[in-house]
Amino acid sequence: MRPDEERRYTEYVSSRLPWLRKVGFLLCQDWHRADDLAQGTITKLYVHWRRASRADNLDAYVRTMLVREYLSHQRTAWASRVDLGALPADRASFDGDHATRLAVRTALADVAPRQRAALVLRFYCDLSVEEAADVLRCSAGTVKSQTARGLDSLRRALDARQITVEG
Repeated sequence: MRPDEERRYTEYVSSRLPWLRKVGFLLCQDWHRADDLAQGTITKLYVHWRRASRADNLDAYVRTMLVREYLSHQRTAWASRVDLGALPADRASFDGDHATRLAVRTALADVAPRQRAALVLRFYCDLSVEEAADVLRCSAGTVKSQTARGLDSLRRALDARQITVEG
């Protein structure tokens, strides 16, 4: 990689790493795994930097890489044998309703991985159905059904905890 490309890569990663970690956390519900997802994503980004840097929307390109990295990890034997969902969130937050946010994050851990990815893409990343379908490599109908099923699972998990979320 040429020095000017490497400088732009480093600047981009330095500015977007917190965002990558947060999206990774929402997907996997574990800060350590979120770090691993972010690291895997930025490593692949380095390898494909020339192509990625020419993308119309670099953030969308990298977010797609991150989600696909997450889904790829979910298909491994390790992910099927190890459940980290029972671990509490290891970061505190001081703004807004902390109890509700923690309950939603905990309930989100009970949602199936592809449904969770659909929810994070649609509601946290604010992607359209078509954009989420592109990231997840599926049809718009599949995104709609995964989102509906994910919301239903999230509601059931919150109901089991007797938490009501407004909005």
